[in-house]
Amino acid sequence: MSLAAQVSASVACLQALDQIRPEIDRAAELILSTLRNGNKLLICGNGGSAAEAAHFSTELVGRFAKNRRSLPAVALSSDGSLLSCIGNDYGYDQVFARQVSGLSQPGDLVVCITSSGNSDNILSTLKEANRLGLRSISFLGRGGGAAKSLATVDLIMPGDSGRCAQEAHLFLIHYFCTLVDDTFA
Repeated sequence: MSLAAQVSASVACLQALDQIRPEIDRAAELILSTLRNGNKLLICGNGGSAAEAAHFSTELVGRFAKNRRSLPAVALSSDGSLLSCIGNDYGYDQVFARQVSGLSQPGDLVVCITSSGNSDNILSTLKEANRLGLRSISFLGRGGGAAKSLATVDLIMPGDSGRCAQEAHLFLIHYFCTLVDDTFA
């Protein structure tokens, strides 16, 4: 695929975000209300989505574009020792759910990022969030997969491209970080 074709596909995916505007607004309100109430975001994903989870948490704990107080967020995919411990003792499908069980408090928000929506560890995490009565947001692609409807809010990126879904996920992470900056700066 040529550069021009990839740019066109990415632009089309981002423009299609208008189709899920109500869900974007609901997710934004969940993020802002969680942080306003002094609670934290527990963010997870696999592979490239793990990198996006880490990116999101660093923008909140550190800073995005404006100076503001540090806000509580944890990337559940960032501690290799913990992941290998849980994976070895409980199975890889529990690497995030077990952390949600141990680290969450009432009022916290679980954020799952996945372009397929079919990873067993993401499904287990969303089920654990539901069991604990926690609200959740799923950044999804390709129709949502098995994760569709397990979260409080599903952000299902339009189209069937995993690449475009990941680009749209990062765009929305930056959009939410802008709203956070505007609220807490």
